Amino acid sequence: MKLVKLALACLLAFGVVIPGVATADTLDDIQARGVLKVGMEPGYMPFEMTNQKGEIIGFDVDMAKGIAKAMGVKLELVNTAWDGIIPALLTKKFDMIMSGMTVTQERNLKINFADPYIVIGQTILIGKEHAADVKSYKDLDKKGYKVGSKLGTTGEKATHRMIPNCSYISFDTEQEGITDLVNGKIDAFVYDLPYMEIAYAQKGKGKLTYLNKPFTYEPLAWAIRRGNHDFLNWLNNYMAQVRSDGTYDKIYAKWIQSDAWLKQIQK
Repeated sequence: MKLVKLALACLLAFGVVIPGVATADTLDDIQARGVLKVGMEPGYMPFEMTNQKGEIIGFDVDMAKGIAKAMGVKLELVNTAWDGIIPALLTKKFDMIMSGMTVTQERNLKINFADPYIVIGQTILIGKEHAADVKSYKDLDKKGYKVGSKLGTTGEKATHRMIPNCSYISFDTEQEGITDLVNGKIDAFVYDLPYMEIAYAQKGKGKLTYLNKPFTYEPLAWAIRRGNHDFLNWLNNYMAQVRSDGTYDKIYAKWIQSDAWLKQIQK
């Protein structure tokens, strides 16, 4: 009997799922701790950003507050650099990622995604001087054009895949890319539609041309560690509930359909 127990303990320690044997789930850890830890990089308007008081606000933040409230636990936001956000999840620095992350097959090999909460796509801001010659991403597929996006994002991947002949420039932040575009250091910037809408309204009018028709299909979703079936089930059921009771619509209207929140971040 002792040998059987020892073998069972070893299998569970290495993550082997045994039929009929309950295994710990992140959902259990959250409830025991009394705190939901959410990883995000607060630099992606309007999903997560920092206001003038230094507080993280945005679409994903409001959704995270709702999740924590429904669980009956406190919320802790963990500020994490984008290029390290998946490794941080896997090493249990937090319980889930809520940071405007696009569902991709490559990412899905490492992590699990809940059902998408919004669908976006890549759009393009170009220097106004190129407006006559560039009507779509296809027109940028030439060696003479300098095209930028953010490091490690689907915008970067889309540029490499669909505009392979341009001279690609990677940026650590979206703001750096937009600044270089306005200053004429690059010819175009590729990024997600919601952010580009705001960037154009803030810095682009009269200086840039906005190609606002998405040329990719990209669903955004929350990410958790693999094997947490109870947690995944809970999140999907939560999303179904807030979509049906009007909660999601209010958050969508506040952050996507309105720009009133800009006053909180503008100095």
